[in-house]
Amino acid sequence: MQTLPPRERILEANTRYHDLAAAGYDAKWGIDFGEVGRAQVLAKVQKLLGSTGPCFDEALEIGAGTGYFGLHLRRAGVVASLTCSDVSSGMLETLRENAARLGLDNVETVSCEAESLPFQGERFDLVLGHAVLHHIPDLAQAFGEFHRVLRPGGVLLFAGEPSRLGDRIARLPKRAALVAAPLWRRALRVRPLAPPAPESAEELAHTLEAEVDIHAFSPRDLRRLAADAGFERVSVLGEELTANWFGWLNRGLEASGHPEDVPRWWRSYAFYGYLALQRLDRVAFEPRLPAAAFYNLLITARKPEESAA
Repeated sequence: MQTLPPRERILEANTRYHDLAAAGYDAKWGIDFGEVGRAQVLAKVQKLLGSTGPCFDEALEIGAGTGYFGLHLRRAGVVASLTCSDVSSGMLETLRENAARLGLDNVETVSCEAESLPFQGERFDLVLGHAVLHHIPDLAQAFGEFHRVLRPGGVLLFAGEPSRLGDRIARLPKRAALVAAPLWRRALRVRPLAPPAPESAEELAHTLEAEVDIHAFSPRDLRRLAADAGFERVSVLGEELTANWFGWLNRGLEASGHPEDVPRWWRSYAFYGYLALQRLDRVAFEPRLPAAAFYNLLITARKPEESAA
């Protein structure tokens, strides 16, 4: 069993890191609020539920960040009313700005911890999240809270969680990027990026980054967490294999140089190449390989219709 730092330290690191990262988070991770991003989010929901419907009346997003997952679902009409929670007030401020820019109503933000949700029981039809479970200190407590606030028959849906094996495999393209970065910058005439200034916000965020990702999962881990909390019809899937290798290699190269120096043709190659390999993974590998082989895990489950009191 992995030994974790004290819960308070993990929460503090997550709050500070995401507050510092909020303003530039969408640009750093290439988060898209257009049609491409919408299609990716809806594809994840369709994988887990078999369709993008029916509409959920009230949804709660855990660790909503800047709104990538939930706002796309609200915009597509998959959820009618969305409550977005996060420990980071900076992230929630950026989310509100994104919601306003997209013209979305029925979007509420609440600053809270996943292990202690300030909502009455059986309020929501859907509890969802993207790339958040691996940040939460006490997952058993959090899953108990997800179960408590869901109505009987309600749906649990999380995507973008790192698999233990996939995370290990991803270290290879990351290391390859470190080795190849000087040659890549020279070939593309990209200036090297200077290290962050000591004691700057950028340097602090870089330091905290190593403290916020505290879990990687096997499919069995996620199934057990859901089942122990009282969920049924638990399903865990995997996605991104070749797309992950390609994405981490290119991200590592780009992170080593000044963003304004990276040619537009390279960005197009990296973006459309990633999308092409996502399609390859979906068609060729996801139906044939076990979920544990992929970088990202997705989980869905349901609260029983007749929940014990």
